[in-house]
Amino acid sequence: MSERFGNFTFHKTEIEGVIIVEPTVYGDSRGYFTETYQKENFIKGGINVEFVQDNQSMSVKGVLRGLHFQKNFPQSKLVRCIRGAVYDVAVDLREGSPTYGKYVGIELSAENKRQFFIPKNFAHGFLVLSDEAEFAYKVDDFYHPNDEGGLLWNDPDIGIAWPLEKDAEVILSDKDKVNSTLKELRENNEKNKAD
Repeated sequence: MSERFGNFTFHKTEIEGVIIVEPTVYGDSRGYFTETYQKENFIKGGINVEFVQDNQSMSVKGVLRGLHFQKNFPQSKLVRCIRGAVYDVAVDLREGSPTYGKYVGIELSAENKRQFFIPKNFAHGFLVLSDEAEFAYKVDDFYHPNDEGGLLWNDPDIGIAWPLEKDAEVILSDKDKVNSTLKELRENNEKNKAD
């Protein structure tokens, strides 16, 4: 289902709360103009959070960042690619959710100017498709360095269809190489509840 408010079209996805945002772009021979955020229209579109921080990163082709989540201080994120292109993924980790362990994936690029809203309690990651990509995002809680968790990018139980070229090498950080599987994450959560 899609709804338009102001200069934005909000596309609901198959996972409750995950929303693709398409801004209206006004262009002519001089270039273009677009709004990237407008609080009142975002609230109407189903995104009612108070963002407290903006972040930006640059990565080269083949880099896969993620899948990351926050354990005790979860963050909602509004993400976009401002140069190049990425394949962006959100995995539902909400306890009791009917879509737990399911994901939504979307290409974000400087060209399509789409944004992706990811609610709290999701794992998030992206794969760089272009030679370089700059990635910008808003979050609704501050970063707590000792609070980060990770989910294995190629966990077969999730089955993310990353758009990898044949024989492409995925470039991961050392910590992302040893992230948990969904099964391990679930077992750890159950063990922590029992303790």
